[in-house]
Amino acid sequence: MTLVLRELSVEAAGRALVDRLNIEVEAGRIVGVVGPNGSGKSTALRCVYRALKPTSGAVLLDGTDLASLTLRDSARSIAALTQESHTELDFTVDEVVALGRAPHASGNHPLTARERALCREAMDRLDVTHLADRSVLTLSGGERQRVLVARALVQEPRVLVLDEPTNHLDIRHQVELLSFLRGSGLTVLTALHDLNLAAAACDSIAVLSSGSLVTTGSPAQVLNPELIRKVFGVDATVVHHPRTGTPQLVYDLAPTGTPAPADALAEGPHS
Repeated sequence: MTLVLRELSVEAAGRALVDRLNIEVEAGRIVGVVGPNGSGKSTALRCVYRALKPTSGAVLLDGTDLASLTLRDSARSIAALTQESHTELDFTVDEVVALGRAPHASGNHPLTARERALCREAMDRLDVTHLADRSVLTLSGGERQRVLVARALVQEPRVLVLDEPTNHLDIRHQVELLSFLRGSGLTVLTALHDLNLAAAACDSIAVLSSGSLVTTGSPAQVLNPELIRKVFGVDATVVHHPRTGTPQLVYDLAPTGTPAPADALAEGPHS
């Protein structure tokens, strides 16, 4: 299933938070959206999972404008993990994961045997089965993040929208999650702060700054010292993974008190 952001714009208080953004995610591919704080990453993703209505432009799912679908129909195809994902209710992990079946539910019928097996599989994959009877209110940030990813998988989406999915995860679970995404066959649009993880996990990277698309392409095409300095305001050296050849960045730490490079792009208040 293909996902296209076509000329997507979002305005608030007369200011463009996202400005005529064009991103295409081919079926089964992973596109990472990167950029400094305030570049419009989360705003764009909110339009995809319909928490926000674009001012103009459209989000297309296999050529169909999402705005023409009911929220329930959208949720049957698109699952999201948001930065704001949390639960204040004293649900068990098992109950939270089962909520992923809500878009497919009819009335108050209990989960079928197949749905229960789907929940167990997702929990096993995200390493949270041992937490099944725990209240989500007692979990660490990383444990809760993995539970919410499991809930998204139980939705059986064809498209995953993930806003900083590696937040709170330790290194092992970061690697396991991104490795799973690489082999999942799902269409994935994800915002990431860690450029090295983005390079390792994504087929292509879209770089945003001040709500606009700076460039898009493969990690090797996009991650170069000139762009990193221009967009992020830091100096970096590009090295290549000895086995995969994936570009990785080694950052130069500026002396204490050294100002950011003068040509760094200014950041806005939106994210």
